Amino acid sequence: MFAPIVRTFCLVILAGSLLPACSSEPERIPATPTSTRAVDLSGAWEVDYSKSETVRDQYDVAMRELRREAERRQRNMKQGPGTLSTGNTGSASSQGLYTQARMAELITDVQLLEITQDEFHIDIDREGSFALYCEFHAGKVYTDENAFGRESCGWNGHQLVFSIGLPEKLSIFHRLTLAPDGERLNIATTVRTPGSTYPFTIDRVYRRYDPTRSGIRCRQTLTKGRVCTTEAPQL
Repeated sequence: MFAPIVRTFCLVILAGSLLPACSSEPERIPATPTSTRAVDLSGAWEVDYSKSETVRDQYDVAMRELRREAERRQRNMKQGPGTLSTGNTGSASSQGLYTQARMAELITDVQLLEITQDEFHIDIDREGSFALYCEFHAGKVYTDENAFGRESCGWNGHQLVFSIGLPEKLSIFHRLTLAPDGERLNIATTVRTPGSTYPFTIDRVYRRYDPTRSGIRCRQTLTKGRVCTTEAPQL
């Protein structure tokens, strides 16, 4: 399951990033200002690894929970007649979890964000990955649907939420929360794939930064951990 799902995801993202360049812009309903004062997320942001969760750690935590669940199921099966068996799903659950972890790694491996926002819309440019776009319609959820999937977004109180449905029943959720001091941005990303027992969620924390400065660039991977290089960050 792992290879086809991840391959589908990569093809959808590639096609989605190229779509504006090879097709006409669809007709849109004019956005209206939000009825309440929205949280301002605009600015340049870089990931803070010291405050962020890692895919590796979250994967290990989820695997331990799967093992505990498998042990509980095994004990129940040994209690005697009348106990219903759910079958040997441990291997499938582990494979599904790994697939979700790898997808989460691809989706959240974004070091820099450039966010532009006004009272009508928000555009989130994610370095090396697909952008997020949302229009604000007072009291309504913004929805964009095309051949590659369906995306819905809107404010849930002070949080901005994106829900993305892709082919083969792949689901991605982003929940953006700005810290009270306005200096840190938390993005909780949840991935769900077909046949998975539980969704996989990882929190990334971003802090404001000056795009003109140079520094050390790092990326967190599931297999190699943190890998860092020295370069000038550019969007």
